[in-house]
Amino acid sequence: MCKRLNRVIIIVTIMLFGACNDGAPNENVTVKEIYEWRIYTLNNNGAEPLDNFFSETLIPAYNRQGVTVGAFKLHKETDSVRYLLLVYKDIASYLNVKQEIWNDEVFKKAAQSFYDQTAPNPVYSEFESLLCEAFDKIPKMRTPDKDRTLFELRHYKSPNEEANQRKIKMFNADEIAVFDKVGINSVCYGEVLAGIRMPSIIYLTWYKDEPTRNAVWSEFVKHPDWLRIRDMKEYAYTATNNKNRLLSPLPYSQF
Repeated sequence: MCKRLNRVIIIVTIMLFGACNDGAPNENVTVKEIYEWRIYTLNNNGAEPLDNFFSETLIPAYNRQGVTVGAFKLHKETDSVRYLLLVYKDIASYLNVKQEIWNDEVFKKAAQSFYDQTAPNPVYSEFESLLCEAFDKIPKMRTPDKDRTLFELRHYKSPNEEANQRKIKMFNADEIAVFDKVGINSVCYGEVLAGIRMPSIIYLTWYKDEPTRNAVWSEFVKHPDWLRIRDMKEYAYTATNNKNRLLSPLPYSQF
């Protein structure tokens, strides 16, 4: 099993990052982070046991594998959903951790009672998962300030794959720069490689509070740079079905 996993890691790494013509690794290629979003739909009274499991057992196990984890709930709402964002340094790390987490004896011992208790009485009905690759513009997550209280998760669906690539280009070339100018604080941007609502991108931003968030978005929509790129023909019909969620960080979130 381990040998087969190692072969998969090598093949995927070569496909994603390429190599020089002489066979040597290309040192000019930027390694981009991989983001795994998990969106848990909770059952009644599921929030407390799931939060305890995440904070005391699951997240420490991922930390031992070098993975940082953000944890969120819906803003102004407590018990219906949980969002986890797992940050891997590259695609090889994602594949390796997916296997190694189940070889972690500390994790398995600590988690067994939770699994035994929740198999007959589930604390969540399901979770959706999205696997994403970071954008070229921000290949590694930007760490929010400690005074952040609000995050915004935006999921933009494109009408087809070509339009989705143009939306990614729009962010890399222009839109993130406008965000930086007006104070929309970027955390991470990802092209969804596998998941729901394909083809799509998903990104996370942060703010000190909700009034600050509202003010900077008001500034964004009238900024001359945004008005210029908004109507450019090359970016037409790039994102036609958008879903936005305001999130609050949970006490055990790591960013």
